[in-house]
Amino acid sequence: MQAKVLKNAGWIIACKVVKAVLMFIVTAITARYLGTYNYGLINYAAGLVSFVVPIMRLGLDSVMVHEIINRPNEEGKVIGTIMGMASASSLLCIVGVVAFTMMVNVGETDTIIVCAIYSLMLFFQAFELIHYWFQAKFLAKFSALAMMISYIIVTIFQIVLVLIKVNVYFFAISYSLDYFLISLILVFVYKKQGGYALKFSFSLAKKLFSVSKYYIIANLMTSILSQIDIVMIKLMISTEAAGIYATAHTCATMLSFVFYAIIDSFRPEIFSGRNESIETFEKRMIELFSIVIYFSLFTSTMITLFSPLIIKIMYGNEFVVAVDILRVAVWFANFSFLGTVRNIWILAEGKQKYILVINTFGAVCNVLLNYFMINSLGIMGAALASVVTNILMNVVLIFIIKPIRRSGTLMLKGLNFKNLTGIFDFIKKKSEKKNG
Repeated sequence: MQAKVLKNAGWIIACKVVKAVLMFIVTAITARYLGTYNYGLINYAAGLVSFVVPIMRLGLDSVMVHEIINRPNEEGKVIGTIMGMASASSLLCIVGVVAFTMMVNVGETDTIIVCAIYSLMLFFQAFELIHYWFQAKFLAKFSALAMMISYIIVTIFQIVLVLIKVNVYFFAISYSLDYFLISLILVFVYKKQGGYALKFSFSLAKKLFSVSKYYIIANLMTSILSQIDIVMIKLMISTEAAGIYATAHTCATMLSFVFYAIIDSFRPEIFSGRNESIETFEKRMIELFSIVIYFSLFTSTMITLFSPLIIKIMYGNEFVVAVDILRVAVWFANFSFLGTVRNIWILAEGKQKYILVINTFGAVCNVLLNYFMINSLGIMGAALASVVTNILMNVVLIFIIKPIRRSGTLMLKGLNFKNLTGIFDFIKKKSEKKNG
């Protein structure tokens, strides 16, 4: 079973890495072509849509694997019901996005059309939820391959759009194409793998929603935390400013997939360590904190020093104003990764309810700080707001909330540079397992 889990996780991590690399490449190409205004439009649309994704999913993504495992003879009914609920919800969310854009962006025809087209991806995301069946069955290989194929096709499609010089509307369509292809391939493979016939059940829908509804707010807070800055910049300053900020944000997080790969690789070892002893568990937590702290410090320092070169090579002279924004924004990622590691501790200790508290605090804090800082400092204010918010929610808050204070203590112990020797032991152990 452990081999299946590790193999399953390996495919998920590989998929994330491929997606991150392809997205980074195509973003640089399309941003150069679109320019600050149109690139800002796309990112504004992405921000609005991301707000309603948790509502569209109704928290069902958080319970789907659990329900599939606990209802082995009703897999088709569970998947069909969840996809049906999410698709119905997606149509309402699409209408909501369009209505909001028409009210807030009165007279901005391009903005309304781009947001309307971009929001169509919500409908296809509802069917993409079937990939959780592959995770539950330890068949992540198939879902990962489907996603990789889709990413490659969409990347080629977007490059072709640049070459034939089409307008921004076609780029908005390309993001929906991504989820359409993934859903199409996954449903096909699901049937080939002998999956049950998909059915919808109203009674099951009620039961599922009674459990999943608690995850909607928590997931919504996460979306607000991650996307509110770009939306507020568009509304408070300009579309061009949103494009410039999006450029800096993309560069600031360009190595995120490396950190998530490291964290995901350690996750099984940490959870198994919790079952062995509290000493083993905490030792591995400290080692992971050390790796994340010092690796993020190194990468952030390098990006800060070479930010002019990074922006010019990737985006060209039109985006050179993003250099100073990048030098500030890159530091928020350090504290964000610490929060990801802390959440492993929270999950292992069964204190998940505090994640909602932390996310809600972060979302409210981010909105307020963005409002005041953007008003006084412009785009730079948004970058500073992200840094301050992540410090408060991922460092300060854990020492205020007593039940999770221990994770803060482990984080501080992670500052000891000597703990980095743990990664060599970890790599050696993995190597021995593989060879064995």
